[in-house]
Amino acid sequence: KIPFLRMTPGIVLFLFRLEIMCIQSKLSRCDELKSLITKGCSKAKIENPRGSISIDKDKPVTNRKKDVAEKLKPDQITQIQPQKLSLNLRSGEAQTFKLKFKRAEDYPIDLYYLMDLSFSMKDDLENVKNLGTDLMREMQEITSDFRIGFGSFVEKTVMPYISTTPARLLNPCTSNENCTSPFSYKNVLRLTENGQKFNSLVSKQQISGNLDSPEGGFDAIMQVAVCGDAIGWRNVTRLLVFSTDAGFHFAGDGKLGGIVLPNDGKCHLENNMYTMSHYYDYPSIAHLVQKLSDNNIQTIFAVTEEFQPVYKELKNLIPKSAVGTLSSNSSNVIKLIIDSYNSLSSEVILENNKVPDGVSIKYKSICKNGVVGTGENGRKCSNISIGDEVSFDITIESQKCPSKGKSETIRIKPLGFNEDVEIVLNFICECECSKGGEPLSKICHNGNGTFECGACRCNDGRIGRLCECSTDEVRTDDLDGNCRKDNGTDICSNNGDCVCGTCECKKRENPEERYSGKFCECDNFNCDRSNNKLCGGHGRCECRVCICDANYTGSACDCSLDTSTCLAANKQICNGRGTCECGVCKCTNPKFQGPTCEICPTCPGVCAEHKECVQCRAFETGEKKDTCQRDCTYFNLIRVKDRDKLPQPADQSYPLSHCKERDANDCWFYYTYAVRNDTMREVYVVETLECPAGPDIIPIVAGVVAGIVLIGLALLLIWKLLMIIHDRREFAKFEKEKMNAKWDTGENPIYKSAVTTVVNPKYEGK
Repeated sequence: KIPFLRMTPGIVLFLFRLEIMCIQSKLSRCDELKSLITKGCSKAKIENPRGSISIDKDKPVTNRKKDVAEKLKPDQITQIQPQKLSLNLRSGEAQTFKLKFKRAEDYPIDLYYLMDLSFSMKDDLENVKNLGTDLMREMQEITSDFRIGFGSFVEKTVMPYISTTPARLLNPCTSNENCTSPFSYKNVLRLTENGQKFNSLVSKQQISGNLDSPEGGFDAIMQVAVCGDAIGWRNVTRLLVFSTDAGFHFAGDGKLGGIVLPNDGKCHLENNMYTMSHYYDYPSIAHLVQKLSDNNIQTIFAVTEEFQPVYKELKNLIPKSAVGTLSSNSSNVIKLIIDSYNSLSSEVILENNKVPDGVSIKYKSICKNGVVGTGENGRKCSNISIGDEVSFDITIESQKCPSKGKSETIRIKPLGFNEDVEIVLNFICECECSKGGEPLSKICHNGNGTFECGACRCNDGRIGRLCECSTDEVRTDDLDGNCRKDNGTDICSNNGDCVCGTCECKKRENPEERYSGKFCECDNFNCDRSNNKLCGGHGRCECRVCICDANYTGSACDCSLDTSTCLAANKQICNGRGTCECGVCKCTNPKFQGPTCEICPTCPGVCAEHKECVQCRAFETGEKKDTCQRDCTYFNLIRVKDRDKLPQPADQSYPLSHCKERDANDCWFYYTYAVRNDTMREVYVVETLECPAGPDIIPIVAGVVAGIVLIGLALLLIWKLLMIIHDRREFAKFEKEKMNAKWDTGENPIYKSAVTTVVNPKYEGK
């Protein structure tokens, strides 16, 4: 933000970002609208010019059909809209407009076939001899207005690229081959609609030869690009087919032949022959890119499989170019051309020429099927078919006033197309009020300048806000710059006036108050205060900073360095438990409190120490009940109904001890002890004692009787259970013995058998 407006002869440099101007004198004039009104600038005196866009030429895109009998001339076909517009740009305020592109149907095409005629392309030449009529027939499917031309190239006609012996200059090939003399580039046939003528002239061409492998094709491409009249280019789609089976020479290679002058990028054709190949070096790739782009030529590299990687790298450096694989004898050249053309024409890429310093352009593409692109992708749309329409949102912004506000013209065009958009940039760099002023105004130091826009534009030899200074006395033009510490501060810090580059500080009503400093940035009354006194009454104010007296420090000199107030009874600073800051002890251990860190509310023994005093004050009992008024008035006693009402440590900002003590009657009482603000001691006590109660006989007797009965029942049940278990075991034993019993068959003991058996001793054992 610029709070000050500097006048220069004829131009007011001001409109940065969103700032506007107040032309009312004696006011800060460049600021935001709200600030100017707040400062008292009348709305009638405020100038706030805005940027704008006006379309000067807006011819609709052409809706042309291929089968319509009436044919349009190339200059009657429009593929881009609008064609011309003017932008009024204010610094920091962007302007956006929409650009339409529609790929027209049946759009004319010029195709120039540039062929390498070195000896290795001999079989390729045979297939190209019938290219004219065949390609014409195929291209009729795309456009009814097609023209074709032919050119050839070999190499620079100096050593070491060719042999310069007389015999080799006449026939660079072997003795068995009849070849034409070497040449750099020849325009064999300018663009024509006659395919038969193409076939006829190409069939008369002869192969030539050279010594090294790379060819001089870049010389030929440059001449095809810049010799538009000789080639016959129209303002239509321009295609250059570059056919070769070898690499290429580029800038710097000419030094091998003693050629040191860089290529001049101009046409040097005489009788359709390039005559300066021995004088100028090969063009660089960047030079070729510029000339091809300037002349809207799209290049198709038809090269053999061996050199595909090389030319694909070259394609990446040349916008709107394509690479196709050429068969060993060029039999597929027509398909290659058709495929490459479809690939190139299906993509639109916008480019702009150099923009003025401080101007930026941003692109946003709205492509087919609503696909949106931003950044670098905002420049292009792909997969565009014939009849498709795409659009681009183009935003142009200026950060300053280039060329002192002079209008500039830039152009935006789709690469490879002959149409463009002309944009005239008008920079808003002055206010309406600067167009008329009051010459020799008395306001400007008795006529030493012109009063305009609420400020003085000084005559020669005078400078200053009111032209009050002479250049003989003051050496610098930027007087106000000498009165500002930096660009972000007010003149003389808004505390004085800039007189011929020197600040004169304002006077105060109070004679003891004053501004000082080179930029009036200092004063002696805006320092910090303490107890409503400047610097606490213990120092002086210098440049808004307190210079404290001895034994005082701090921003307001309110911190005493005297440590006598921090001495404890033992002559130690804060009892050795803290530091003395500004005459007050800051205890390092949060458990300790008090003026000299002597109190510890939460240390062991606190409850026992204060038990007797709490007991006598709260319940009038205990050992100190007779001396309570004398010994126990050092704390405030607060009674609460129950323990839940006692303060909790988590709820307090100071240490707190919970105590539970018992009196002589075995009754318990509860209280808390705390020290607030280092000196105020508080005791919260539960107002009722918790005493033990006597035993209740009835429940005891009932309990004993019930216990005896229950025990008896339990014993009976246990005895009964044991008897059942014993009986079951005996019965089971009886059943088992019963099952195991055995009955034997026996004889009557008095029974005698009637049979007697006698054994013959002689046969015993046999």
